[in-house]
Amino acid sequence: MYPLKAQKINEAILFIAPLAPNMYNILKILYFADKEHLAKYGKFITNDDHFALKEGPVPSLAYDLIKLARGDEKSFITVNIEKTFTVENNNIMPLRKANLDFFSATEIECLQQAIKVYGKLNYSELKKIGHADPAYINTPLNKQITLEEIVKSLPDSEELLEYLEQK
Repeated sequence: MYPLKAQKINEAILFIAPLAPNMYNILKILYFADKEHLAKYGKFITNDDHFALKEGPVPSLAYDLIKLARGDEKSFITVNIEKTFTVENNNIMPLRKANLDFFSATEIECLQQAIKVYGKLNYSELKKIGHADPAYINTPLNKQITLEEIVKSLPDSEELLEYLEQK
């Protein structure tokens, strides 16, 4: 499952990058798109694990893929990054278009909405928003933001938690 998960996250990065190429924006867009999709449809888009890092909430595997493309680390991830995007000055440079077959219409809707809201914001604005996120606030630094914390930060959290427990 991990390679397919990595491939979907890679495709999401490729989807976002033409409109919001900065890697910091991409990571925040992925986090907030996942939250929005969870709130509306009861599941994440990427199924990535989100962590409370110094820079705010960060989807872990997405960040690992970017670091791999940047040449920062070796990885056991099997997605062939060098044929999908490169990183130049913290900007993601797609080498091809995203394969939208990986996404449902609702996932594309939430990604587009997050791009619209967070895509043009600068680093300081994104950091302020990320640090104000209740799920981030309630998670110790460098720890995983649990699904429960994310759900508690959403409207209708009790109903959503009940729905998720039934799945």
